[in-house]
Amino acid sequence: MNSVTILAIESSCDDTSAAVVSDGYILSNLIAGQEIHKSYGGVVPELASRAHQANIVPVVHQALKEAGADLSDINAVAFTRGPGLLGSLLVGTSFAKGFALAREIPLIDVNHLQAHVLVHFILRKGEEKRLPQFPFLCLLVSGGHTRIILLKSHLEMETLGNTIDDAAGEAFDKCGKVMGFGYPAGPAIDKMASRGDHKAFSFAKPSVKGLNFSFSGLKTSFLYFLRDRLKEDSEFIGKHKADLCASLQHTIVNILVSKLVRASEETGIREIGIAGGVSANSGLRTAVKEEAEKHGWNLFIPELSFTTDNAAMIGITGYYKYLNGQFAGQDIVPLARL
Repeated sequence: MNSVTILAIESSCDDTSAAVVSDGYILSNLIAGQEIHKSYGGVVPELASRAHQANIVPVVHQALKEAGADLSDINAVAFTRGPGLLGSLLVGTSFAKGFALAREIPLIDVNHLQAHVLVHFILRKGEEKRLPQFPFLCLLVSGGHTRIILLKSHLEMETLGNTIDDAAGEAFDKCGKVMGFGYPAGPAIDKMASRGDHKAFSFAKPSVKGLNFSFSGLKTSFLYFLRDRLKEDSEFIGKHKADLCASLQHTIVNILVSKLVRASEETGIREIGIAGGVSANSGLRTAVKEEAEKHGWNLFIPELSFTTDNAAMIGITGYYKYLNGQFAGQDIVPLARL
């Protein structure tokens, strides 16, 4: 078979990313972030879509340049269809459709969540890499999503458990905001947690049936706890910030990992991975490694650059869809929810 080279576009939230993936190997992966949202304490959709419009052409140009690829080398263009912010998705979708139409090449729509899981199959030239075998269980955890996914093949996935309210990353961000952290709060909490005692405070762990998750109760428990302590001592957060971070992180990680262990036990699957923005959390990484030792898992943890939104994951998903002949028409539209 001839070589297959995919140009990939990711624009689901506030990062504009472009990558070139050839035969499953990443040749480039460029990301332009948007610092402006930090001053608002969260992503502002209108500002995000405007920034994508400014960023997408130079990011694609640089991705092609770093990959050493000409326009004529590109066999197909893959893009994030959703889920995500509709205005942001529209920018990436429109660019991808225009590029595919101008070059007369196939267009491939990609589910953002599926792509996060498939980061484990990205290859690099000159590097040996273990790849998951099927069936494969993956805990996908980010600011917007928390779910356990069963992969039966590269393109056949089933959600075994999902959050019934907030996502884990959202719990980190909202609790972090109350403690005075900027957006996103997760990395700052992770850093400070390393200096704290995770047994210092305890917070509610919602009881949810099956493999589903819930974080709204934990979030409420944390907020009420702080409200009561601040009545007694207005300096409470400042005095105990490291312990608060450690205790909060420990609770969230415990909820996540306990469900992943249960999923492995119920399915008998020991090919286990984590993915998504929160998979960069050091507490979660340590906890899953400990469980892997205990239960004999074949564990897969993504490199940090692949935990956040990136086009390489869109490219690898697009590559497998290309091999399977799964293409989109020019009438395709982005979907905020998939």
